[in-house]
Amino acid sequence: MVPKVKAATISNVTFVRPAKFYFSGFSNIPHVTYFLIFLCFVYIMTVVGNVFLMSTLHTPKYMIVFNLALTDLCGSTALIPKLFETFLFDRSDIVYEACLSYMFFVLLFIDVQSWILVTMAYDRFIAICFPLKYHSIVTKPAIAAMLLFVGVVLLTIRALTVGTIDRLSFCGSLEIQSFFCDPGIILHLACNITSLDVILSFVVFTTSVCLPPILITLTYVCIAIALSRIASRKERLKALKTCTSHLILVAICFLPVFASNIASVTSPFDRNARIISVTLAYIVPPLLNPFLYSLKTEEVLNSMKKLCKNRLSNITMSKKVFSAMMTK
Repeated sequence: MVPKVKAATISNVTFVRPAKFYFSGFSNIPHVTYFLIFLCFVYIMTVVGNVFLMSTLHTPKYMIVFNLALTDLCGSTALIPKLFETFLFDRSDIVYEACLSYMFFVLLFIDVQSWILVTMAYDRFIAICFPLKYHSIVTKPAIAAMLLFVGVVLLTIRALTVGTIDRLSFCGSLEIQSFFCDPGIILHLACNITSLDVILSFVVFTTSVCLPPILITLTYVCIAIALSRIASRKERLKALKTCTSHLILVAICFLPVFASNIASVTSPFDRNARIISVTLAYIVPPLLNPFLYSLKTEEVLNSMKKLCKNRLSNITMSKKVFSAMMTK
């Protein structure tokens, strides 16, 4: 059956648009049900962990962590529920307009997550390299301005990406060999790609994928140089410990994607294996973020202690009431 297409005319130029795209990710995976159960568990824990982290962070000191938790929550909500709909209800098709919206929100939150990690690296750079000026440089208005600037720029870039794809025609296959509306794959399905589309794709790839890890690496090179000038080994270790959570999160966020891309280029790499590895790279960092920062944040630890104390008090009170009732 020939897929339905629809035509839109803008300034005497006709764009042939499909009514729907069709996902083929996770096809023929044995025991895929277990993976879906894992996704469900990950999503529930991501929501609970990030909501708890956001509800306990109220001071300007943790503004970046709060925004990372909010981004992780929104990004997981944009991605995972659609995966459930696709595979639990056998809905492999997605309406053209919904596909563009899906692409926009998923990629926007992934990009924001990467650049918030860059902001965290900047925070650690100022704290270690310029400790005496830290409180005058890293202020609440400064961090808010940085996060707002990042948000506006990334929003503009992703809007341009979607707008460019919306001006393409699709006159061949409509099969998306992925688990979401990947712009790289959709571009290959189009039949009227121009040099401008290729240039914009390169700019987006550089801005969203390459630049964040490069800037983070340069930041930690500067931090390593600064730490090498500290005479005391104890002071070096103390300063380095403040970066451990961030470094772990950076590794979890970027290494799986780079590893899967390198593996797919250097050797034959099963499509489903690559899709699963990239999926994990998208959903695992939002899951681990609350746990990594909860163990390092004094405000969160105090809230956890207070919660546990209240729980124990309630249990003790219930036991006393039960004992009083039994003695009557």
